[in-house]
Amino acid sequence: MTTGAAISGTWTLDDRLAGPVAEVPVEVRPGTAALTVSLSYDRSAGVLDLGCAGPEGFRGWSGGARSAYTVTPCWATPGYLPGEIEPGVWRVLVGLHRVPLGGLAYEIRVIRHVRPPARPRRRRPSRVPGSLRPEPAAVRRRLPSPPGHRWLAGDLHAHTDHSDGTLTVRELARLAAASGLDFLAVTDHNTVSHHAELAAASAPAGVALVPGQEVTTDLGHAGALGDVGWIDFRRPPDEWARAVRDRGGVLSVNHPVAADCAWRHPMTDRPRTVELWHRSWQDRTRGAPLAWAQAWAAGLAGDLVVVGGGDYHRPEEGHPPGAPTTWVLAEGDGRGPGAAGAVVRAVAEGRTAVSASPGAPLLLRLEDEFVAVDADGLVLWGPGTRRVVRGDLAFLPAGPGVHRLETAANELMAVCS
Repeated sequence: MTTGAAISGTWTLDDRLAGPVAEVPVEVRPGTAALTVSLSYDRSAGVLDLGCAGPEGFRGWSGGARSAYTVTPCWATPGYLPGEIEPGVWRVLVGLHRVPLGGLAYEIRVIRHVRPPARPRRRRPSRVPGSLRPEPAAVRRRLPSPPGHRWLAGDLHAHTDHSDGTLTVRELARLAAASGLDFLAVTDHNTVSHHAELAAASAPAGVALVPGQEVTTDLGHAGALGDVGWIDFRRPPDEWARAVRDRGGVLSVNHPVAADCAWRHPMTDRPRTVELWHRSWQDRTRGAPLAWAQAWAAGLAGDLVVVGGGDYHRPEEGHPPGAPTTWVLAEGDGRGPGAAGAVVRAVAEGRTAVSASPGAPLLLRLEDEFVAVDADGLVLWGPGTRRVVRGDLAFLPAGPGVHRLETAANELMAVCS
């Protein structure tokens, strides 16, 4: 048995300027076993995001990827958290991402289910390759590592069907392993509903899955890495940074110069970690990301930590996870239940490098030396450093600060913290 209600109106440009997320209250009576909410509007005229908060707090977010969601005690639409349907005032969260000058008419339909709906059947993970990685990336490439540590290849930015991706967590894990990665951070937009699936998907695929969230606003995105719980994207970014740090994670500024999701938030407490190399940096002779990073670093208490992000969403985009590849010098061998935590600690401590892919030229820092791998003929650039690399495995004196490898035509090929 179901009961429903419809709420309609028009969002105005003044509404958007008053705040990026509006809240529409919905009264849920005792005895409601499940809740379905749908949002309809003219998608050719604007963009509205969708989310949910219950009386006890946040219950999920799907942004503009979905027009409806269902929450039950034992299952929820990917991007949302299952749990009891508490009686009281729930709130439909509507992100006013793009609203035209003339306003944007909308209708919200709320269906209250007296009996829980049947649990949907999950799609079988049949759309991606299923082979496990043959051996760790550092072993394949014979990378030198200090005792008790190993260089791990991965990607710190990827999405599943819990936000605007199309693969399940299990499918994405197997794709990452088939792409030659040791780890992958799953960073769905403004939700942590995918975290519950990471452990079960990690071991069969042979890849460490790092819990994450892409804190997403219309003034910029940030990656919250680690088992830090949900970060409230509606609060100021300084609060994100403090919450992530206090909970033992890392906050990175994502794709800071990428189109309309470039970073425009003012911050007092600037994160050290920056997604300098995002997949949108297709012309790597273009110096805007490097210039932005230099300006950002000038206000930091410590050194800049550079990472990369493939921002994987769906197979038809034509690029796998790990393009670019983030390398971390992690404690241990990168396997087992502690691997995800070791990845986050390595990023927090600045033991990172970025290459175009798992097999591309690579620049690593080992204490007071750089190791340039498969970089013969490339140019090493850094503060006070300019020299040509000779040989496929070269050990060079290491100076402080971010360094990079470029071609003679000034195309960036690798970078390290």
